[in-house]
Amino acid sequence: MSPPTGRGRRPGAPDTRAEVLTAARASFAEKGFRATTIRAVAAAAGVDPALVHHYFGTKDDLFVAALEIPVDPREVLAPVVAAGPDGAGERLLRTFLGVWDDPEIQPGLLAMVRSLVGDDTGGLVRDAFIPVVVGPVLAGLVSDRPEVRIPLVASQVVGLVVARYVIALPPMADMPAEDVVARVGPVLQHYLTGELP
Repeated sequence: MSPPTGRGRRPGAPDTRAEVLTAARASFAEKGFRATTIRAVAAAAGVDPALVHHYFGTKDDLFVAALEIPVDPREVLAPVVAAGPDGAGERLLRTFLGVWDDPEIQPGLLAMVRSLVGDDTGGLVRDAFIPVVVGPVLAGLVSDRPEVRIPLVASQVVGLVVARYVIALPPMADMPAEDVVARVGPVLQHYLTGELP
């Protein structure tokens, strides 16, 4: 008697995780975050959706993994949020710069930013990275109007990334981190907790 043949999609193999990530990257880039589904990514990778959930958890987690960020921003920002809203602007910026100024991490972050703001995937910053990855974490620092406050914070941080790291605009690119914190931290604090018009 011959062994029973398997039905359905193939089970996970050592390269399956990479294939799922490749399919996810393609889907996020082509369709955007909202239109990408775990089921569609699984179909493109030739696996069962349950396997995608097993490897990555939620669609949010799959998106973060697909970005190939060397650090998970949700984990990096958690201590900033845990310390509360007072002084959060400076803590947020100090943490942010500490990660970005790390020479081992910076190349991966630059690659991620360039892929997110490219012609085909710029919408991923607006539609996924900020509202899905960063927004829910930063919401713990604002008492009202997160739909206004978080995009304001994001505008400053994205602008800082572009000026300091992507185009290396002087003097921002050469400014010591603590000087950046002293100058930009209060702006972030105002966006997080200050009075808004």
